[in-house]
Amino acid sequence: MPKILIIEDEAAIRRVLTKILSEENDTYQVEEAEDGVVGFEKIKNNDYDLVLCDIKMPKMDGVEVLEAVKKIKPEIPMVMISGHGDMETAINTMRLGAFDYISKPPDLNRLLNTVRNALDKKQLVVENKILKKKVSKNYEMIGESEAINHIKIMIEKVAQTEARVLITGPNGTGKELVAHQLHEKSVRANFPLIEVNCAAIPSELIESELFGHVKGAFTSAVKDRAGKFEAADKGTIFLDEIGDMSLSAQAKVLRALQESMITRVGADKDIKVDVRVVAATNKDLKVEIAEGRFREDLYHRLAVILIKVPALNERRDDIPMLIAHFADKIALEQGNVVKKFSKEAINLLQEYDWTGNIRELRNVVERLIILGGSEISENDVKLFASK
Repeated sequence: MPKILIIEDEAAIRRVLTKILSEENDTYQVEEAEDGVVGFEKIKNNDYDLVLCDIKMPKMDGVEVLEAVKKIKPEIPMVMISGHGDMETAINTMRLGAFDYISKPPDLNRLLNTVRNALDKKQLVVENKILKKKVSKNYEMIGESEAINHIKIMIEKVAQTEARVLITGPNGTGKELVAHQLHEKSVRANFPLIEVNCAAIPSELIESELFGHVKGAFTSAVKDRAGKFEAADKGTIFLDEIGDMSLSAQAKVLRALQESMITRVGADKDIKVDVRVVAATNKDLKVEIAEGRFREDLYHRLAVILIKVPALNERRDDIPMLIAHFADKIALEQGNVVKKFSKEAINLLQEYDWTGNIRELRNVVERLIILGGSEISENDVKLFASK
């Protein structure tokens, strides 16, 4: 049920607004406040889906209320009520974060449309937050080992900065989780995180994928196309397996980092981009540099902060938590009851040599849930988790 607060010092206007909203939709729960001070106290102590706020009021005017609300509850849409002499102020409130303004006396259709649009926006904000939490949960870092706690501390320190990060570690260790956490905890979190798997793109197409191309740049370029760097503008680009990138593409990435400029394939016009770069690799880039396959100057540009993700064999204490996490997740995905693992089964899994790391452990847990008994036993592990 949408909850609306009307802050207005004129009792007659409050009554009119309350009557209009109540008659329009009997699900609206409308409350009133006679001045800005009372209104702000109500907002501090309650959750509202929309606030209608007069601009000229005693004690605390509408602009002051707007600025105070945006500091504590920025997600609440605020619609300002303006007299004829307040129109310039009303327009300025939009720059301060107001959703819209309506003039006195309120036009019925204008008021109702504004209220509906503001409530729709609030609902969208709520849905986006729920979706973001779900996405965030998919990239949650599971574990309390010393190595994982060290990474979590690193992420907290680095995420809010603009520093470039190079994530290293074997395949299947969860390097992409670190990249997502860095983005979600950064000031760029409301902008895109664009992922590029450099190993999965043919070397002749990597430059077009990263920087885009213009029509006619090559045979299949039938129209202009933006690249991943442009798509990530104001956000983060995650260059996974960057050790597999061609030297020519490396040179262009280096320029993008140095000058914050890219050029589409086949074009001569530069495009400015504002992108934070996070890269990952399972290769030893110093060896790649020594053998001429990776640019040393690019390495030093990327490796401002180094985060090493350990192999699963180096964090065996986390295996029980990971098993429980995967068991819950798989049960949810398949619509089944969560299966428990016996202590003996967990102990045996902790002794395995996990060459495929967390990715392999997840597959084994799923196999055991499908093929094992109602409780996964040591014998189930011996039968179905063998290499």
